[in-house]
Amino acid sequence: MTIHSAAALAHPNIAAIKYWGNRDQLLRLPVNGSISFNLDGLWTRTSVSFQPSLPFDELIINGHEVAGSALERVTLILDLVREMAGIQERAEIVSENNFPSGAGIASSASAFAALALASSNAAGLNLSERELSRLARRGSGSAARSIPNGFVEWQMGTSDEDSFAYSIAPREHWALTDCIAIISASHKKTGSTEGHALAGTSPLQAARVADAPRRIEICRGAILERDFDSFASIVELDSDMMHAVMMTSNPALHYWLPASVAVMQAVREWREAGASACYTVDAGANVHVLCPEKEADELAMRLRKISGVKEVLTAHVGGPARIIEE
Repeated sequence: MTIHSAAALAHPNIAAIKYWGNRDQLLRLPVNGSISFNLDGLWTRTSVSFQPSLPFDELIINGHEVAGSALERVTLILDLVREMAGIQERAEIVSENNFPSGAGIASSASAFAALALASSNAAGLNLSERELSRLARRGSGSAARSIPNGFVEWQMGTSDEDSFAYSIAPREHWALTDCIAIISASHKKTGSTEGHALAGTSPLQAARVADAPRRIEICRGAILERDFDSFASIVELDSDMMHAVMMTSNPALHYWLPASVAVMQAVREWREAGASACYTVDAGANVHVLCPEKEADELAMRLRKISGVKEVLTAHVGGPARIIEE
């Protein structure tokens, strides 16, 4: 089996129905399914080079060498790849993002999707989309959703074998835009991995999980029918439910900042006044405002005027993770 190098590009994704909490922390098997879409124009680009001379895996992110827990998570994926490929060589991993990391824009999703694709390719493996999704999931649960194209559903499955993501509609299916109100670009104090482990301490988590299949069905139907009103109401409900769990976990996690709340209130007011827009917030202060593409410029302009919003990134629906030229 040829050992060489490969580079891949993957997009972060925004979850319309959220993933929060694992039933198996090591395998990152979720307590509920989720739905998302990839964000075009935002990307992680990762190259992996297996080299016989390296004594250990080396990780460089945005020009800086990284060790500790981040390197351990990467080595976990590489060990799975080495085992599948029957190789021992250590690797040099060079990764870069064109958007803020660790700030609630799913940087780990795009990072581990790109890593899964680049490393398996560099090791001479030709994994199916399902296998890649499962591999990416081991590094970051939401990374499973950054492998397929466009609008994606991650089924919780019953085991490692059948917990993977697949496309429910291609990127061209529905012209939606995510206007991301950047309120804080700094690294959040409690990362998602730690947060998932706390989810079960909230008395509200059981109710959120029990109702998840209903929300998924409504959201999937809204996407397939391009029904924005139905989509907006279920997306906001799901986001608020996840944050209610976070705020009532032990210790409590409060990701919202005053500007986050201001954006959410503004979006609700704009929708009541006739705009097609809804908000969703991942584990961070930044607010994703989803809208039809034709309304994005106007909404981005309005968002920039809200006190505390530092900038607004806009992203249309993105394609799958893919191999690129180094």
